[in-house]
Amino acid sequence: MSSNPSDYIRNPGPKTPVTGLKAAVTTDSAIVTETIMKVLNSGGNAADAVIAGAMVQAAAEPFMTNHAGLITMLYYEAKTGKVHQLDSLGGHPSGLPPFKPVPPGLGSYATSPPSAIIPGFMPGLKEIHRKFATKDWADLCADAVHWAEKGHEVSTFEYGVNIFGEKFITYFPEGRDFYQPNGYFPNVGDIFTPPGMADTLRGVRDNGPDYMITGPWAEKFVAKGNALGWKVRLDHMTETPPRWVEPLRFAYNEYEVLFLGPPQAQGFFSSVALGVLKHLGIRNMAPGSAEHIWAMGHALRQGQRHWEYARDDQVYGVPRAEVLDDDYHKHLAKLIRGSRPKVDMTDHIRLAGDGTGAGDMMSAFAGPSGKPRLVNHEEKQPSGSCEIAVVDAEGNWCQFMDTLQGSGIPGQVVGGIPMVGSHATFGALQSPMDTVLIKGAKARCIIGNTLVLKDGKPVFSAGSPGNIHCTLPQVLAYLLDFKLDPYAAVDAPRMLPMSEAQLVAIEDRLAPGVVEDLHKLGVRVGALSGYDYHMGSFSVIAHDEASETLTAVADPRRCAVADGIAA
Repeated sequence: MSSNPSDYIRNPGPKTPVTGLKAAVTTDSAIVTETIMKVLNSGGNAADAVIAGAMVQAAAEPFMTNHAGLITMLYYEAKTGKVHQLDSLGGHPSGLPPFKPVPPGLGSYATSPPSAIIPGFMPGLKEIHRKFATKDWADLCADAVHWAEKGHEVSTFEYGVNIFGEKFITYFPEGRDFYQPNGYFPNVGDIFTPPGMADTLRGVRDNGPDYMITGPWAEKFVAKGNALGWKVRLDHMTETPPRWVEPLRFAYNEYEVLFLGPPQAQGFFSSVALGVLKHLGIRNMAPGSAEHIWAMGHALRQGQRHWEYARDDQVYGVPRAEVLDDDYHKHLAKLIRGSRPKVDMTDHIRLAGDGTGAGDMMSAFAGPSGKPRLVNHEEKQPSGSCEIAVVDAEGNWCQFMDTLQGSGIPGQVVGGIPMVGSHATFGALQSPMDTVLIKGAKARCIIGNTLVLKDGKPVFSAGSPGNIHCTLPQVLAYLLDFKLDPYAAVDAPRMLPMSEAQLVAIEDRLAPGVVEDLHKLGVRVGALSGYDYHMGSFSVIAHDEASETLTAVADPRRCAVADGIAA
């Protein structure tokens, strides 16, 4: 570890891929990447590494994740060739109505007020440790305790995220005491030591993950909920355990893509989007062209229409085969191709302007005549999260997510652990996050852990925070269809699905003439920042077939760091 806290500061901007590796890692934080490298260099496997990394991530980036959120994972086990999916979203306690202690309107996090939920983070790490880890639990917690004790230097990114969520995270006095210990947020360059966290993490280190599941921290959590009026009980803490789920397998040209299976919705969304793109002829299009953007906008729109079928298969029937059916994707592509404009639509775009008459408020931000001005693109249900990708020297691949989303009591802090709650709706078909109040039910969420296999072996892994519902199919298309190198695929512009007003919001790096060509197709164009952090921070590891080595990629949109062990 460096004695200079500034050595760990990374800012958004161009990154250099790390090549020629036999073991690889890429995360959203220099601190997390360093911890994972320590584990790999000491002989730990990918599971050991991701446990240590997640523990540190929540200690060093409490503005993006915490020790009470949810976790998901895809894990390729080299010795068996099997891919395992872990779903460790906490559940809403049985017999209780939703509990929403923070009123609406207090910043973006409370636009749709979150509800209290049982944490899934520690149960998930406990299960990973039981099934795959080789190192002692206490050893894997050591760096997390260190960083909770010593604190970390505040970056410009952290300060900006804190300001973004200020009204929500400081609603309760416990939040103000945690985030603003001296009455204000620590400034850029200050050392932030999360109040109370080290005591809790020492308890987790010395007593195991049960310290936060059924032990002293869990008792404090229940007591805090009761004091606020939430009638949660200690037995609720274990009634929705982590679940091993069969991943979703999607055949895509020469590849097999493995997504998180239902109730997680990413696999359905991405499979439909990629299937439609295949039948629209994406491989015959030029990346960044109007034709590519037109096709992608429509394909993402179709993908979004299908996440409602991703549900807990212990509660609902889940039509996996029907959603993944190639003939169905071909039919959707025919509908899109068959409804293309027959004439040049430029005059329509010029005269109709922003198209607010189409009933889509988002398009009102596109500016007169459809010219690309900055558009409002923040999600109504923000969910800070952190992706970790690890491949160890034995060939185990791990794509992992930990989050603020699904974390305990909204706006509260218990034992130095800040929480956001869950933005899940309760029975809404088109909500990206939804659950049912049935004992043991798992919620739908949008999380992008993905493995790409060729001839049964991993060749890519990918995942990201941010608007992952729509960014994953784009990065996969850049990788698998346009055959861009891994960093170029991560760097390339990303967009949101086509809106009701036929508006595409895309990062502002289009080639000259593309906007005009899109207008000819009747597509309005709105600009996002050139490298928009809401569009994620992809953690990608790629296997080079020629050299039999790995490449680790860090995304330029946030503060990511890639590293590895040279082959």
